[in-house]
Amino acid sequence: MAVTQLPPMALAAVCDDDGAAQGILRRQALRESAARTYARALPVVPVRARGMTVEGADGRRYLDCLSGAGALALGHNHPAVLDAIRAVLDAEAPLQVLDLATPVKDAFTDELFATLPPGLAARARVQFCGPAGTDAVEAALKLVRTATGRDGLLAFSGAYHGMTAGALAASGGAPSSGVTRLPFPYGYRCPFGVGGEHGAELSARWTEKLLDDPKGGVTDPAGMILEPVQGEGGVIPAPDGWLRRMRDITAARSIPLIADEVQTGVGRTGALWAVDHSGVVPDVMVLSKAIGGGLPLAVVVYREDLDVWPPGAHAGTFRGNQLAMAAGAATLAYVRENNLAERAATIGARMLDRLRQFATGHAWIGDVRGRGLMIGLELVAPDAGPAASGVNPGEGARRVGAQGGGVGAALGGGAWYAGATRTGASPADPALAAAVQQECLRRGLIVELGGRHSAVIRLLPPLTITDEQTEAVLDRLTDALDAAIRTAGTRSRELPPTAAPFAPPLAGDHR
Repeated sequence: MAVTQLPPMALAAVCDDDGAAQGILRRQALRESAARTYARALPVVPVRARGMTVEGADGRRYLDCLSGAGALALGHNHPAVLDAIRAVLDAEAPLQVLDLATPVKDAFTDELFATLPPGLAARARVQFCGPAGTDAVEAALKLVRTATGRDGLLAFSGAYHGMTAGALAASGGAPSSGVTRLPFPYGYRCPFGVGGEHGAELSARWTEKLLDDPKGGVTDPAGMILEPVQGEGGVIPAPDGWLRRMRDITAARSIPLIADEVQTGVGRTGALWAVDHSGVVPDVMVLSKAIGGGLPLAVVVYREDLDVWPPGAHAGTFRGNQLAMAAGAATLAYVRENNLAERAATIGARMLDRLRQFATGHAWIGDVRGRGLMIGLELVAPDAGPAASGVNPGEGARRVGAQGGGVGAALGGGAWYAGATRTGASPADPALAAAVQQECLRRGLIVELGGRHSAVIRLLPPLTITDEQTEAVLDRLTDALDAAIRTAGTRSRELPPTAAPFAPPLAGDHR
């Protein structure tokens, strides 16, 4: 089957011309909230989708590297997911049961626990939350505050945990008197100006010293929440050794460690859960997106000794979505049985290698980084001033560590932590990133923007991406980069109209 070929599919009431599609887009603009995001930069009206291919109402076909912000681990309409959904419908099973026990929920829980880090699965409890990841974050924060009797929270610069009040307060850039913001190890733009192993070590040391300082001003923390790979923050993988340090620091001080795996989970980073790379066993895991097989589902998994809240302490009308649980169980099983996490690691390494080779000589590409099929390219404006280190801005993308050994023996990063030795970088270029996104769309490729200034091109293809599709994605992306960079010196520095409504740093995944 060709890269963007769709099999024959019957779909009633589908418009099949560009005029009808433009009408739908006009009506959306008139009737929907000004808070909408993706629809502004991606004026596509999807009518059919299968695997990685999306067909618009105008007949154009696209390779989808957005995947519902990572929710579609198996791509669109995967047969395993559709079969699971049909089985529930054909059985006339209840679709919504609040928190009642059902065979569908039992099967989902079995599959979920079978994939968890063994150190957690052996003594875990699960709370089914509302339908979105932000609901699960809220539940996790409420859980640790109830269990510890403390109110403070440790979170990290550049983080994104959701759009509800508590989750947003824990996200980077949101002021909150109860949240202590800690430096996340961002090798390309190191907050300490040194990068690499030394920068990650300083981040860990800063955290440790601040917590032990009686005059540090830290509200007694109920927990620490972190993303093993910051997604919306710009695809920034935490070094494995740094994660282990965070685990040691929190364990020594009886602070529950919360791993937000909403986007990194279910094989996305090359392991079933991103914490598996480091061997860290968190006290709490927040899960959503792919665990519902593309349907709304969010859960919190945590140590049984934290399970001290009373009945009704956290609830949600749609926590009993049977279709999502069936789709999620099928997705988890398919990923596990077909070794898709391992394939994500292989394909991701291939994509990173080619993109880093392409970045050589392209000063506009400041950094190429990622883990598994969670990849980012940070675009910069080299003409706005030299890097603080005096290194060509494209140089960061060419510095690749050895796989497996990491940034250093102490803090382990790996080839996904390219540019780790940088001590400065050119300013981010969100206008160029927006232009690249539009050039990608013209070539039939859907990509997302992220990062502090919406200057990171993000790739989140489904784990089922084929070798042929991988090459097509890379061809289209590099061609789009070439086209946008060629005109970068002559265009206005202002954001184009399609990109202007994006509000950094939250350019994409609004849970």
